[in-house]
Amino acid sequence: MVKRYQLVDAKVIEAEDGQQGQIIVYINPDEAEKKHLLEDYRLDEHTLNSTLDPDEISRLEFEPDHVAMIFKRPKNYSSQDHFLFKVASMGVFLFKDRLIVLLTDDIQLFTGKLFMRVTSLLDVALRLIGRTIYHFMEHLKVINMITDSLEQKINTAMENKYLLNLFTLEKSLVYYLAAINSNSMLIGKIKNSAAKLSMTPENMELLDDVTIESNQCARQAEIYSNILASLMDARASIVSNNINVLMKTLTIITISIMVPTLMVSIFSMNVEIPLNERSPLYFWFVMGLAVISVFVFLILWKRKSDRHFQSRA
Repeated sequence: MVKRYQLVDAKVIEAEDGQQGQIIVYINPDEAEKKHLLEDYRLDEHTLNSTLDPDEISRLEFEPDHVAMIFKRPKNYSSQDHFLFKVASMGVFLFKDRLIVLLTDDIQLFTGKLFMRVTSLLDVALRLIGRTIYHFMEHLKVINMITDSLEQKINTAMENKYLLNLFTLEKSLVYYLAAINSNSMLIGKIKNSAAKLSMTPENMELLDDVTIESNQCARQAEIYSNILASLMDARASIVSNNINVLMKTLTIITISIMVPTLMVSIFSMNVEIPLNERSPLYFWFVMGLAVISVFVFLILWKRKSDRHFQSRA
């Protein structure tokens, strides 16, 4: 799928039907569109395939008639991902009079305050990198909210489901941190190549802002990842402790039932018992012994538990 945009009054707007547009966005291009890009725009085939590869690292390449920028962006999250936030690649090819953007899926590119005052195609390319950084920060906030929700559920959980979800989020943060650091290296290369790109003071100022945002985003992702990793053992212990408490409760209930059952079974044996079985109080005598045995067991259990906690203290 192809979308075309134009620069009008320092804004990026979608081109009307029949207009070529200075900015061309290819979304998951098919074989015919790839052939068009290779033959008409003379894009490098390896670079083109790298743009669609989610495992490709960010990089900057100078070709005879254009500049190629490949950087990482967060992929749109869906419920089918099961708490795994994935990373995708994005390619920007800057010509003198044209900007080509390659994506694997359809996302909103030119929205928000960042694209209110755009002066050139290079400015658009730099703002796309900045928009990617903001996108990462938005996803980090969502991951933090999901983590807080899972932590509350783990406190009362008896199974590993929520703990496995946290492991998945931790894996996502590792991917995000690697992608953000890769983008930071690309931003550094762009800054070092400012003369080749004929960057203006306004472009340099924008690039400095993007660099600061990228560093803050990387630091935030690193903090979230370290906190999640350091507390994972404690959360696993919580789940294990909840199971131990449950087993203890079931053990008490089981023994509480077995003790009166034993008393009743003794008096139900088919042997001589030194009591008058025909007495109207015989039944209540046996039931009374069963109830007393339960109370005696609970008192002994409570004393033993109190001594255990006092010895540990």
